[in-house]
Formats: sequence, C-alpha cells, structure tokens
Amino acid sequence: MESAAIPAAGAAHEPEHEHHGPPEANRSSRVEPQFLGMLLFIISEIMLFLAFFTAYFFIRVVLDAPWPAEGEKLPIETGIANSFILFSSSGTMHWALESARRGNRLGLKLGLLTTFLLGTTFLAVQINEYVFLSFAPADNAQGTIFYGLTGLHGTHVLVGLLLLAFATVRAFRGHYSPDEHRGVEVPGIYWHFVDVMWIFVFGSLYLLSSQGLL
Repeated sequence: MESAAIPAAGAAHEPEHEHHGPPEANRSSRVEPQFLGMLLFIISEIMLFLAFFTAYFFIRVVLDAPWPAEGEKLPIETGIANSFILFSSSGTMHWALESARRGNRLGLKLGLLTTFLLGTTFLAVQINEYVFLSFAPADNAQGTIFYGLTGLHGTHVLVGLLLLAFATVRAFRGHYSPDEHRGVEVPGIYWHFVDVMWIFVFGSLYLLSSQGLL
C-alpha cells in the first residue's frame, strides 16, 4: 500500500503569494489619488487668491480709493496681449492631452512644447512689465495689491512650467500611452487652473480699471 506524500514542514501554511512590506493604503474614495491631491491643492490655492481679492475689493469698494493710484497707469494693451498668449496655451495643453489619449506622439510632444513656450513667454512679458511700471509695491496699498496678486499668479505659472517641463521630457522619452497618460492629465488640470485664475486677476486689476466699473 502506497503511503501519501508528506508535505515539507511549514509548506502547508505558506500562502501562494506572500506579501512583503506594509499593507496597501485604504482608499475610501473612487477618485484617483493623483486627481484628489491636485484638486485639494487647487482648492487651497483658490483660498489664497481669495485673500488677495478681498484686500483688493476692500480698497476699491469700502475705502473708495482710485485704481490704480492717482498719477499711475497700467499697461492695458500689454495685459490683453499677454492674456491671449496664456489662453492660447490652454488650447495647446488640451491638444497635448487629446494626442496622448489617441496615441499621437507627435501631437503630444508639440502640444506640450508649445504650451511650455507660451507659458514662458507670458512670464517673460509679465516680468518685463514690472520693469517699466511707474510704481513699486511699497509706494501705496494699490501697488502692494497689484504686485501681490500678479506676483502670486506668476509664481503659479512658474510652478506650472516646471510641471510642463517634466512632462515634456517624459513625452520625448516615450513614457506616455493611450492607457497611461496621468503625467500629462494632472499637470493639464493645474495649467487650466492657472489660466482661469488669470481671467479674474486680469479682469479685476486691468479691465475694471480701464472701464471705470469700480
């Protein structure tokens, strides 16, 4: 009578695929961590912008102070041209993302590169505008608010350019595909946020001033 094979000591207690390291984090939301992190970050940045807008409208509405201060002038034409540059970059960013989703590597590369160049141009024009302005941040409350809001937005543009640079390098190395393009999508959300915030910054600081609506 044949005897049954005796398993090796401890073999019956070992799982087929043993897990090493800490357990995976519990996900209580269906939103992907990358999107959730970016959305929470954007919400916090909106609150920061709101603090500056509150100070701006307090000066203009409550104190009824002139904007800009008397004897000062804002370059409206330059602001309009720069707005066109930034809004165009939103279109090229969308083009890059759609190209990634469709597997169009050339469109992805050109879209990201063009967006980066447009964003760099916007930032360069903004810095050049600072050089030729007739007032400084410390001259009056209006100057402080203007430089604070536009500088805050410019800082966000700079962060967006860093994200775009990283995404562009990865695109040229062939890291994205129609199934995996989070590295383009998440920076794209941030870039569109930067563009939307410029609508409020430009509309408040430049257009309301030129039209005398406040």
